[in-house]
Formats: sequence, structure tokens, C-alpha cells
Amino acid sequence: MKALVIGATGATGKDLVNQLLHDKNFDEVEIFVRKPIDIQHDKLKVHIVNFDKPEEWKDAVKGDVAFSCLGTTLKAAGSKEAQRKVDFDYQYEFAKAAKENKVDDYVLVSAYGANPQSKIFYSKMKGELEEAVKELHFNKITIFKPGMLERKDSERTGEVLGSRIIKFANKFGLLESQKPLPTDILAKAMINSSKIKSNGYSSIKLGNIFCFAEKSNG
Repeated sequence: MKALVIGATGATGKDLVNQLLHDKNFDEVEIFVRKPIDIQHDKLKVHIVNFDKPEEWKDAVKGDVAFSCLGTTLKAAGSKEAQRKVDFDYQYEFAKAAKENKVDDYVLVSAYGANPQSKIFYSKMKGELEEAVKELHFNKITIFKPGMLERKDSERTGEVLGSRIIKFANKFGLLESQKPLPTDILAKAMINSSKIKSNGYSSIKLGNIFCFAEKSNG
């Protein structure tokens, strides 16, 4: 299979690409990034793109399955408008290009609580992206809705502290629905979902994400 990835330089994306490159089910892995990366591999092709100009790269979005795990924070983006450009506009343009190029399978990382009717900016934006991508009518679309992610060497102080608090509570059977999700587990679940032969739409929340990661699909 040929995999396409957007968001390859983020924590989840790095784990995803690494696992795809070592997965015998995937012969080609193509990533779409803004800047050169250090990874070199016989199966890997890197597209350096300007996401603001999809007309320049959309024809290259051709393969069997597309993975979208692009995202930023409000702090890193600098404004809600800038964050929406990354978390909605860029991802939607990638999805639209994939659909136009007849990619059958689309795997999207969204967020727990995503809802287009939410009064919370982030949750509303994620919900709107889910609905927009679903409206493209891929043969198969799987949307993952993780809660707090556990990133390797994270520099997000609030995230690290929050993860420690929740993991401590988990030891006593508390906050199980908010159990921190390691990005490598999320990546594994995403890959396993792409190996399941099915059609239609699936929404995978936290508990089931761990289950998907444990599946063995060859």
C-alpha cells in the first residue's frame, strides 16, 4: 500500500511515519511538509509544499490511504485565525485533494469533545473539520478522537503536569475516560485501522483507540 501523511513533523506524525516505514504492508510513504526533514528511507518520499497554495501540490496526493494528524496550539499559532488555518484549512485542502485523486481511505486525528456546535473555539473547529471531511464522502473514513496526548519529550508544561495528575488518578480507578494516550499508541491504532477492510464512517474514542492499537493485522 501507499500511505500519504500530513502532519508528519508533529509528535503523532513522527511516530506514524516511523511505524509506516517499518510496516511490511506499506511499500511507499509520502509526506507533505513545509520544511526539509532529517529522515531518509528507501520507502519515503518527501514533498516540500506551501500549504497556502494547494494548486501547486494537490495533484501529488495520490495513494491508498491518507493520514491527517496535522495540528498546532493557539500559543504556537499566535491567533485563532492562524490556528484555524493549520487545524482546518490546510487539513481540509489535503482531504479534498485526496478525494479528487480517488484515495479510498482517509484517517483523521480529531479531538475528544469535537462538536461543530460547541462554544469552545478548539472543540468547534475540530467538529467543523470532521463534518467537512465527512461531506467529501470517502469510501472509508476513520476519525480518531483522543483526549490528552502523551508526547515524548514534550515541552508543553501544562500538558505534562496534566498527564501526571491524570495518570496518578488512574491508579485509583479515577478519570479512566481521560487516560493519557501515548502518541505511538495512537499511531499504531491509525495504521491498524487502515488495514481493516470496510466501508463507511467510524468514530474511535479513547478506550477503543487502545483496543485498535492492540489489534494484529499482519
